[in-house]
Amino acid sequence: MSSSFRVIQSTGKWYKVSSPDGEIIECRLPGKFRLEKKEVTNPVAVGDYVELEIGKDGTGSITEIKHRENYVPRQATHGRRGEQILVANIDKAWVVQSVSQPKLNTGFIDRFLVTCEAYEVQAGIVFNKMDLAKKRDQNLIDHLSELYRNIGYDVLSTSIHDQKSVEKLTDQLSGKTSVFIGPSGAGKTSLLNAVDPDLDMRVGEVSSRTNKGKHTTTYARLVPLKNGGYIVDTPGIREFGMVNIEKSELSLFFPEMTVPRQNCKFYNCTHYHEPGCGVSEAYEEGDIDAERYSSYLNILESLD
Repeated sequence: MSSSFRVIQSTGKWYKVSSPDGEIIECRLPGKFRLEKKEVTNPVAVGDYVELEIGKDGTGSITEIKHRENYVPRQATHGRRGEQILVANIDKAWVVQSVSQPKLNTGFIDRFLVTCEAYEVQAGIVFNKMDLAKKRDQNLIDHLSELYRNIGYDVLSTSIHDQKSVEKLTDQLSGKTSVFIGPSGAGKTSLLNAVDPDLDMRVGEVSSRTNKGKHTTTYARLVPLKNGGYIVDTPGIREFGMVNIEKSELSLFFPEMTVPRQNCKFYNCTHYHEPGCGVSEAYEEGDIDAERYSSYLNILESLD
């Protein structure tokens, strides 16, 4: 795979790819790939490995998309059908949420984690802008951090004004290909600038009217970090719709339900209303967190 070209930037019609020796080549994707993959809005994603034909003008044409080790998809937006691939071939995906401005969204976190479990992507959580945290915010972050760590996820609390937290994040990113995914305004790009000031990426602000972030990163791109490794900076997304996950398999992607679901009376139990449900029993006994169980039910309903 290392001998192939790697897609480092996607703007929709044109792609930038990096050769094994570091040369950057502008490329197009022939229409046949879009026809073959109608269920996917973007047949090629940042992180993909591809083969090229180089034209006389120095630009390339993608001739082959290599097998993906993994990828992170979401449901296509703006009324389009199918899935949108956010990034491919990564070591770890981090969901970034701010303590405030914009408001923290645990539903987004859980949908993201379910997708990563389903597509075999290692995931972690970053609670950012901790310098804005009030006491009630800190209590919430402490609770959520313990909750998610107990079910196996790495959790970091960060602020660009706290060098120790930046150093912990830097250590996690070093030597790996990682991605930051989260809403606009959560501080993804600011964090990257703190991790590697040489990147000097443009940073946006949060709208005072809507309390939501303004899009600054307009396309995904893979950038090298000075301490080793790569990071994919992605445009902010407000919704994380899941794709290709059936109601009957949803509980497979909640780690805390793995053991309890083995005690269910029915093999196709949805863990909602069926008698003899091991998951419901575990929830009632306090072995499954109430917020996570509620999130499971919300996702289950959305899959109709």
